[in-house]
Amino acid sequence: MSTNILYLSYDGMTDSLGQSQVLPYLKGLTKEGYKFHIISFEKPDRFEKFRNEIQLICDSNNITWHPLTYTKNPPLLSTIYDVRRMRSLARSLHALHDFKIIHCRSYLSAMVGLGMKRSFGTKFLFDMRGFWADERVEGKIWSLKNPVFKLVYNFFKKKEKDYFLNADYIVSLTHAGKKEITSWKGFEHLENRMEVIPCCVDLEKFDPSKITPEEKEEARATFNFSSNDLILGYVGSIGTWYMLDEMLQFFKTYLSKYPTAKLLFISGENRSIIDERAKTFGIDENLIFVKSVLHSEVPKYISIFDASVFFIIPTFSKTASSPTKQGELMAMGIPIFCNSGVGDTEWVVNEYHAGDAMALEHNMDYSKFDFNLSNFNIEQTKLGAKEFYGLETGVSRYLKIYNYLSSKK
Repeated sequence: MSTNILYLSYDGMTDSLGQSQVLPYLKGLTKEGYKFHIISFEKPDRFEKFRNEIQLICDSNNITWHPLTYTKNPPLLSTIYDVRRMRSLARSLHALHDFKIIHCRSYLSAMVGLGMKRSFGTKFLFDMRGFWADERVEGKIWSLKNPVFKLVYNFFKKKEKDYFLNADYIVSLTHAGKKEITSWKGFEHLENRMEVIPCCVDLEKFDPSKITPEEKEEARATFNFSSNDLILGYVGSIGTWYMLDEMLQFFKTYLSKYPTAKLLFISGENRSIIDERAKTFGIDENLIFVKSVLHSEVPKYISIFDASVFFIIPTFSKTASSPTKQGELMAMGIPIFCNSGVGDTEWVVNEYHAGDAMALEHNMDYSKFDFNLSNFNIEQTKLGAKEFYGLETGVSRYLKIYNYLSSKK
Protein backbone atom coordinates (compact mmCIF):
# COMPACT_ATOMS: atom_id res chain seq x y z
CA MET A 1 0.00 0.00 0.00
CA SER A 2 1.41 3.42 -0.95
CA THR A 3 2.15 6.12 1.62
CA ASN A 4 0.31 9.40 1.07
CA ILE A 5 2.45 12.55 1.04
CA LEU A 6 1.26 16.16 0.83
CA TYR A 7 3.77 18.42 -0.95
CA LEU A 8 3.27 22.14 -0.27
CA SER A 9 4.89 24.77 -2.49
CA TYR A 10 4.30 28.49 -2.82
CA ASP A 11 6.25 28.22 -6.08
CA GLY A 12 4.23 27.06 -9.07
CA MET A 13 4.73 23.79 -10.86
CA THR A 14 4.44 25.77 -14.10
CA ASP A 15 7.40 27.92 -12.95
CA SER A 16 10.80 26.80 -14.20
CA LEU A 17 11.81 25.83 -10.64
CA GLY A 18 8.74 23.63 -10.28
CA GLN A 19 9.62 21.88 -13.53
CA SER A 20 13.32 21.40 -12.71
CA GLN A 21 13.45 21.22 -8.89
CA VAL A 22 10.18 19.61 -7.77
CA LEU A 23 8.56 17.32 -10.32
CA PRO A 24 11.71 15.34 -11.30
CA TYR A 25 12.24 14.31 -7.66
CA LEU A 26 8.60 13.37 -7.13
CA LYS A 27 8.58 11.31 -10.34
CA GLY A 28 11.47 9.29 -8.94
CA LEU A 29 9.87 8.88 -5.51
CA THR A 30 6.52 7.68 -6.86
CA LYS A 31 8.37 4.63 -8.19
CA GLU A 32 9.29 3.80 -4.60
CA GLY A 33 5.68 3.54 -3.41
CA TYR A 34 4.90 7.12 -2.40
CA LYS A 35 1.68 8.80 -3.53
CA PHE A 36 1.88 12.57 -3.84
CA HIS A 37 -0.66 15.34 -3.65
CA ILE A 38 0.79 18.76 -4.60
CA ILE A 39 -0.63 22.12 -3.58
CA SER A 40 1.09 24.91 -5.51
CA PHE A 41 0.40 28.53 -6.41
CA GLU A 42 0.37 29.25 -10.12
CA LYS A 43 0.86 32.58 -11.85
CA PRO A 44 -2.05 32.98 -14.31
CA ASP A 45 0.01 33.57 -17.47
CA ARG A 46 2.32 30.58 -16.87
CA PHE A 47 -0.59 28.41 -15.78
CA GLU A 48 -2.42 29.13 -19.01
CA LYS A 49 0.72 28.35 -21.04
CA PHE A 50 1.96 25.20 -19.28
CA ARG A 51 -0.97 23.70 -17.37
CA ASN A 52 -1.59 20.89 -19.86
CA GLU A 53 2.08 19.94 -19.95
CA ILE A 54 2.31 19.81 -16.14
CA GLN A 55 -0.99 17.98 -15.81
CA LEU A 56 0.24 15.32 -18.24
CA ILE A 57 3.43 14.82 -16.19
CA CYS A 58 1.37 14.47 -13.01
CA ASP A 59 -1.20 12.11 -14.55
CA SER A 60 1.44 9.84 -16.05
CA ASN A 61 3.23 9.57 -12.69
CA ASN A 62 0.17 9.10 -10.45
CA ILE A 63 0.65 12.54 -8.86
CA THR A 64 -2.45 14.53 -7.91
CA TRP A 65 -2.03 18.25 -8.50
CA HIS A 66 -4.14 20.85 -6.72
CA PRO A 67 -3.16 24.19 -8.33
CA LEU A 68 -4.26 27.43 -6.68
CA THR A 69 -4.00 30.88 -8.25
CA TYR A 70 -1.13 32.99 -6.93
CA THR A 71 -2.27 36.33 -5.54
CA LYS A 72 0.16 39.19 -6.16
CA ASN A 73 -1.51 42.26 -4.66
CA PRO A 74 -1.74 43.90 -2.23
CA PRO A 75 1.72 43.01 -0.82
CA LEU A 76 1.77 41.02 2.44
CA LEU A 77 -2.02 40.83 2.63
CA SER A 78 -2.11 38.75 -0.56
CA THR A 79 0.48 36.37 0.94
CA ILE A 80 -1.55 36.00 4.15
CA TYR A 81 -4.60 35.25 2.01
CA ASP A 82 -2.71 32.60 0.00
CA VAL A 83 -1.30 30.91 3.10
CA ARG A 84 -4.80 30.68 4.56
CA ARG A 85 -6.06 29.11 1.33
CA MET A 86 -3.17 26.63 1.43
CA ARG A 87 -3.98 25.73 5.04
CA SER A 88 -7.68 25.26 4.31
CA LEU A 89 -7.09 23.00 1.31
CA ALA A 90 -4.36 21.04 3.10
CA ARG A 91 -6.67 20.25 6.01
CA SER A 92 -9.53 19.26 3.69
CA LEU A 93 -7.24 16.92 1.73
CA HIS A 94 -5.83 15.42 4.93
CA ALA A 95 -9.34 14.48 6.03
CA LEU A 96 -9.66 12.47 2.80
CA HIS A 97 -6.16 11.02 2.40
CA ASP A 98 -4.64 10.80 5.90
CA PHE A 99 -1.17 12.08 4.96
CA LYS A 100 1.81 10.54 6.71
CA ILE A 101 4.26 13.31 5.77
CA ILE A 102 3.84 17.00 4.91
CA HIS A 103 6.78 18.04 2.69
CA CYS A 104 7.11 21.84 2.92
CA ARG A 105 9.10 23.76 0.33
CA SER A 106 10.40 26.92 2.06
CA TYR A 107 9.05 29.07 4.86
CA LEU A 108 5.49 29.98 3.90
CA SER A 109 4.58 26.34 3.28
CA ALA A 110 6.24 25.42 6.59
CA MET A 111 3.70 27.58 8.43
CA VAL A 112 1.03 25.18 7.23
CA GLY A 113 3.14 22.02 7.69
CA LEU A 114 4.03 22.78 11.29
CA GLY A 115 0.40 23.56 12.04
CA MET A 116 -0.61 20.19 10.53
CA LYS A 117 1.93 18.41 12.71
CA ARG A 118 0.57 20.05 15.84
CA SER A 119 -3.05 19.40 14.90
CA PHE A 120 -2.86 15.91 13.39
CA GLY A 121 0.55 14.46 14.27
CA THR A 122 1.72 14.31 10.65
CA LYS A 123 5.48 14.28 10.04
CA PHE A 124 6.87 17.71 9.15
CA LEU A 125 9.66 17.77 6.53
CA PHE A 126 11.14 21.27 6.29
CA ASP A 127 12.81 21.70 2.88
CA MET A 128 14.22 25.13 3.71
CA ARG A 129 15.66 26.15 0.27
CA GLY A 130 17.70 28.96 1.89
CA PHE A 131 17.47 31.61 4.62
CA TRP A 132 14.30 33.06 3.15
CA ALA A 133 13.71 36.06 5.43
CA ASP A 134 17.32 37.18 5.06
CA GLU A 135 17.07 36.78 1.28
CA ARG A 136 14.13 39.19 1.27
CA VAL A 137 16.14 41.81 3.17
CA GLU A 138 19.48 41.31 1.41
CA GLY A 139 17.70 41.25 -1.95
CA LYS A 140 16.17 44.65 -1.08
CA ILE A 141 12.62 43.31 -1.26
CA TRP A 142 12.02 44.13 2.42
CA SER A 143 13.53 47.29 3.91
CA LEU A 144 14.10 47.08 7.65
CA LYS A 145 13.65 50.85 7.75
CA ASN A 146 9.99 50.17 7.07
CA PRO A 147 8.41 49.20 10.43
CA VAL A 148 5.97 46.79 8.75
CA PHE A 149 8.74 44.85 6.97
CA LYS A 150 10.87 44.89 10.11
CA LEU A 151 7.96 43.33 11.99
CA VAL A 152 7.50 40.69 9.28
CA TYR A 153 11.24 39.95 9.21
CA ASN A 154 11.39 39.47 12.98
CA PHE A 155 8.28 37.27 12.82
CA PHE A 156 9.87 34.93 10.25
CA LYS A 157 13.24 34.82 12.02
CA LYS A 158 11.36 33.60 15.09
CA LYS A 159 9.37 31.13 12.97
CA GLU A 160 12.63 29.94 11.35
CA LYS A 161 13.89 28.69 14.71
CA ASP A 162 10.49 27.14 15.37
CA TYR A 163 10.70 25.24 12.06
CA PHE A 164 14.22 23.96 12.71
CA LEU A 165 13.51 22.82 16.26
CA ASN A 166 10.18 21.14 15.46
CA ALA A 167 10.85 19.61 12.04
CA ASP A 168 11.06 15.83 11.92
CA TYR A 169 13.68 16.28 9.22
CA ILE A 170 15.35 19.27 7.52
CA VAL A 171 16.76 19.58 4.00
CA SER A 172 19.50 22.14 3.33
CA LEU A 173 20.71 22.92 -0.18
CA THR A 174 24.30 23.28 1.04
CA HIS A 175 26.80 21.90 3.53
CA ALA A 176 27.69 25.53 4.31
CA GLY A 177 24.06 26.20 5.30
CA LYS A 178 23.95 23.09 7.48
CA LYS A 179 27.19 24.08 9.17
CA GLU A 180 25.81 27.55 9.87
CA ILE A 181 22.59 26.27 11.44
CA THR A 182 24.23 23.61 13.60
CA SER A 183 26.71 26.23 14.88
CA TRP A 184 23.86 28.12 16.60
CA LYS A 185 23.55 27.57 20.34
CA GLY A 186 20.89 24.97 21.07
CA PHE A 187 20.79 23.73 17.45
CA GLU A 188 23.79 21.40 17.53
CA HIS A 189 21.58 18.31 17.79
CA LEU A 190 20.05 19.01 14.37
CA GLU A 191 23.16 17.49 12.78
CA ASN A 192 21.48 14.05 12.92
CA ARG A 193 18.21 15.07 11.26
CA MET A 194 19.44 17.32 8.50
CA GLU A 195 20.25 16.16 4.95
CA VAL A 196 22.06 18.16 2.27
CA ILE A 197 20.42 17.93 -1.16
CA PRO A 198 21.59 20.60 -3.65
CA CYS A 199 19.66 21.75 -6.71
CA CYS A 200 20.10 18.65 -8.85
CA VAL A 201 20.37 18.18 -12.59
CA ASP A 202 18.77 15.57 -14.83
CA LEU A 203 21.84 13.90 -16.33
CA GLU A 204 19.70 12.29 -19.02
CA LYS A 205 18.86 15.73 -20.39
CA PHE A 206 22.17 17.46 -19.72
CA ASP A 207 24.37 14.94 -21.48
CA PRO A 208 26.92 16.33 -23.95
CA SER A 209 27.13 13.00 -25.81
CA LYS A 210 23.50 13.47 -26.90
CA ILE A 211 24.25 16.74 -28.72
CA THR A 212 25.20 15.92 -32.30
CA PRO A 213 27.82 17.92 -34.26
CA GLU A 214 24.97 19.05 -36.52
CA GLU A 215 23.01 20.42 -33.55
CA LYS A 216 26.09 22.26 -32.29
CA GLU A 217 26.65 23.75 -35.72
CA GLU A 218 23.00 24.76 -35.91
CA ALA A 219 23.27 26.47 -32.48
CA ARG A 220 26.40 28.37 -33.52
CA ALA A 221 24.79 29.35 -36.81
CA THR A 222 21.91 30.95 -34.89
CA PHE A 223 24.36 33.71 -33.93
CA ASN A 224 26.61 33.53 -37.01
CA PHE A 225 29.54 32.48 -34.84
CA SER A 226 32.66 31.59 -36.80
CA SER A 227 34.83 28.59 -35.99
CA ASN A 228 37.38 30.99 -34.45
CA ASP A 229 34.92 32.62 -32.04
CA LEU A 230 35.45 31.72 -28.39
CA ILE A 231 32.12 31.62 -26.56
CA LEU A 232 31.85 32.72 -22.94
CA GLY A 233 28.34 31.80 -21.79
CA TYR A 234 25.84 32.64 -19.10
CA VAL A 235 22.64 30.65 -18.55
CA GLY A 236 19.52 31.65 -16.62
CA SER A 237 17.86 34.83 -15.45
CA ILE A 238 19.90 37.65 -13.94
CA GLY A 239 17.44 39.06 -11.42
CA THR A 240 18.30 40.21 -7.91
CA TRP A 241 21.37 38.17 -7.07
CA TYR A 242 23.48 37.91 -10.22
CA MET A 243 26.19 40.55 -10.62
CA LEU A 244 25.73 41.72 -14.21
CA ASP A 245 28.20 44.61 -14.00
CA GLU A 246 30.94 42.39 -12.61
CA MET A 247 30.29 39.69 -15.22
CA LEU A 248 30.55 42.29 -17.99
CA GLN A 249 33.81 43.62 -16.53
CA PHE A 250 35.09 40.05 -16.38
CA PHE A 251 34.20 39.63 -20.06
CA LYS A 252 36.04 42.85 -20.95
CA THR A 253 39.21 41.45 -19.33
CA TYR A 254 38.61 38.04 -20.95
CA LEU A 255 38.29 39.80 -24.29
CA SER A 256 41.68 41.45 -23.86
CA LYS A 257 43.23 37.98 -23.65
CA TYR A 258 40.98 36.34 -26.25
CA PRO A 259 40.10 38.96 -28.94
CA THR A 260 37.69 36.60 -30.77
CA ALA A 261 35.58 36.09 -27.62
CA LYS A 262 31.81 36.57 -27.64
CA LEU A 263 29.47 36.73 -24.64
CA LEU A 264 26.30 34.66 -24.99
CA PHE A 265 23.38 34.93 -22.56
CA ILE A 266 20.92 32.01 -22.74
CA SER A 267 18.30 33.90 -20.84
CA GLY A 268 14.88 35.48 -20.99
CA GLU A 269 16.47 38.72 -19.76
CA ASN A 270 15.67 41.97 -21.56
CA ARG A 271 18.46 42.59 -24.06
CA SER A 272 18.32 46.35 -23.58
CA ILE A 273 19.27 46.05 -19.89
CA ILE A 274 22.40 44.09 -20.78
CA ASP A 275 23.33 46.43 -23.64
CA GLU A 276 22.90 49.51 -21.46
CA ARG A 277 25.27 48.17 -18.82
CA ALA A 278 27.76 46.92 -21.46
CA LYS A 279 27.90 50.42 -22.95
CA THR A 280 28.91 51.75 -19.51
CA PHE A 281 32.03 49.57 -19.63
CA GLY A 282 32.85 50.36 -23.26
CA ILE A 283 31.94 46.90 -24.53
CA ASP A 284 30.80 46.65 -28.14
CA GLU A 285 27.18 45.43 -28.06
CA ASN A 286 27.91 43.45 -31.24
CA LEU A 287 30.00 41.09 -29.10
CA ILE A 288 27.02 40.28 -26.87
CA PHE A 289 24.24 37.87 -27.79
CA VAL A 290 21.02 37.11 -25.90
CA LYS A 291 18.57 34.30 -26.64
CA SER A 292 15.59 32.93 -24.74
CA VAL A 293 15.03 29.20 -25.30
CA LEU A 294 12.83 26.42 -23.94
CA HIS A 295 14.35 24.51 -21.02
CA SER A 296 14.56 21.42 -23.24
CA GLU A 297 16.84 23.38 -25.61
CA VAL A 298 19.23 24.66 -22.94
CA PRO A 299 21.68 21.71 -23.21
CA LYS A 300 22.11 22.30 -26.95
CA TYR A 301 23.06 25.94 -26.43
CA ILE A 302 25.26 25.26 -23.38
CA SER A 303 27.17 22.78 -25.55
CA ILE A 304 28.63 25.63 -27.63
CA PHE A 305 30.09 27.42 -24.59
CA ASP A 306 33.87 27.29 -24.37
CA ALA A 307 33.58 28.51 -20.78
CA SER A 308 30.90 29.98 -18.52
CA VAL A 309 30.65 32.70 -15.93
CA PHE A 310 28.31 33.49 -13.05
CA PHE A 311 28.87 35.87 -10.15
CA ILE A 312 26.43 35.94 -7.24
CA ILE A 313 26.32 38.55 -4.45
CA PRO A 314 28.01 36.74 -1.53
CA THR A 315 25.67 37.63 1.37
CA PHE A 316 24.75 35.70 4.52
CA SER A 317 21.59 34.27 2.94
CA LYS A 318 23.58 32.95 -0.02
CA THR A 319 25.40 30.61 2.40
CA ALA A 320 22.43 28.32 1.86
CA SER A 321 22.10 28.77 -1.93
CA SER A 322 22.75 26.19 -4.63
CA PRO A 323 22.75 27.67 -8.17
CA THR A 324 20.81 25.32 -10.47
CA LYS A 325 23.05 26.37 -13.38
CA GLN A 326 26.19 24.95 -11.73
CA GLY A 327 25.07 21.32 -12.00
CA GLU A 328 23.83 21.87 -15.56
CA LEU A 329 27.12 23.42 -16.70
CA MET A 330 29.23 20.76 -15.01
CA ALA A 331 27.11 17.97 -16.48
CA MET A 332 27.83 19.41 -19.94
CA GLY A 333 31.57 19.55 -19.16
CA ILE A 334 31.74 23.34 -19.39
CA PRO A 335 34.42 25.10 -17.30
CA ILE A 336 33.11 27.64 -14.80
CA PHE A 337 34.38 31.04 -13.68
CA CYS A 338 32.56 32.05 -10.49
CA ASN A 339 33.00 33.78 -7.14
CA SER A 340 33.44 32.30 -3.71
CA GLY A 341 31.20 32.95 -0.68
CA VAL A 342 28.07 31.30 -2.13
CA GLY A 343 26.99 27.99 -0.63
CA ASP A 344 29.21 25.08 -1.66
CA THR A 345 30.03 26.56 -5.08
CA GLU A 346 33.74 27.18 -4.52
CA TRP A 347 34.29 23.83 -2.79
CA VAL A 348 32.66 21.91 -5.64
CA VAL A 349 34.60 23.80 -8.33
CA ASN A 350 37.88 23.10 -6.56
CA GLU A 351 37.09 19.51 -5.57
CA TYR A 352 36.18 18.49 -9.13
CA HIS A 353 38.59 20.75 -11.05
CA ALA A 354 35.60 22.42 -12.69
CA GLY A 355 37.12 25.85 -13.35
CA ASP A 356 38.19 28.74 -11.17
CA ALA A 357 36.46 30.35 -8.18
CA MET A 358 37.76 33.52 -6.51
CA ALA A 359 36.62 36.09 -3.98
CA LEU A 360 35.52 39.27 -5.74
CA GLU A 361 37.15 42.45 -4.48
CA HIS A 362 36.35 46.13 -4.88
CA ASN A 363 37.96 47.32 -8.13
CA MET A 364 38.67 43.69 -8.93
CA ASP A 365 41.53 42.80 -11.24
CA TYR A 366 39.81 40.07 -13.21
CA SER A 367 43.07 38.98 -14.81
CA LYS A 368 43.74 37.21 -11.49
CA PHE A 369 41.39 34.49 -12.71
CA ASP A 370 43.08 31.53 -14.36
CA PHE A 371 41.87 32.21 -17.91
CA ASN A 372 43.98 29.31 -19.15
CA LEU A 373 41.94 26.97 -16.91
CA SER A 374 45.09 25.02 -16.07
CA ASN A 375 43.25 23.19 -13.28
CA PHE A 376 40.21 22.25 -15.38
CA ASN A 377 39.49 18.56 -15.96
CA ILE A 378 36.45 17.76 -18.07
CA GLU A 379 36.03 14.18 -16.87
CA GLN A 380 36.32 15.21 -13.21
CA THR A 381 33.84 18.02 -13.84
CA LYS A 382 31.25 15.64 -15.29
CA LEU A 383 31.92 13.20 -12.44
CA GLY A 384 31.23 16.05 -9.99
CA ALA A 385 27.91 16.71 -11.67
CA LYS A 386 26.99 13.06 -11.22
CA GLU A 387 28.23 12.65 -7.65
CA PHE A 388 27.15 15.99 -6.24
CA TYR A 389 24.29 17.22 -8.43
CA GLY A 390 22.92 14.08 -10.07
CA LEU A 391 19.13 13.74 -9.91
CA GLU A 392 19.39 10.07 -8.95
CA THR A 393 21.58 11.05 -5.99
CA GLY A 394 19.01 13.65 -4.92
CA VAL A 395 16.12 11.20 -5.20
CA SER A 396 18.00 8.59 -3.15
CA ARG A 397 18.61 11.14 -0.38
CA TYR A 398 14.95 12.14 -0.30
CA LEU A 399 14.03 8.46 -0.29
CA LYS A 400 16.19 7.89 2.79
CA ILE A 401 14.33 10.69 4.60
CA TYR A 402 10.89 9.44 3.49
CA ASN A 403 11.63 5.88 4.54
CA TYR A 404 12.86 7.07 7.93
CA LEU A 405 9.80 9.29 8.54
CA SER A 406 7.40 6.59 7.31
CA SER A 407 8.83 4.13 9.83
CA LYS A 408 8.32 6.50 12.76
CA LYS A 409 5.11 6.36 14.77
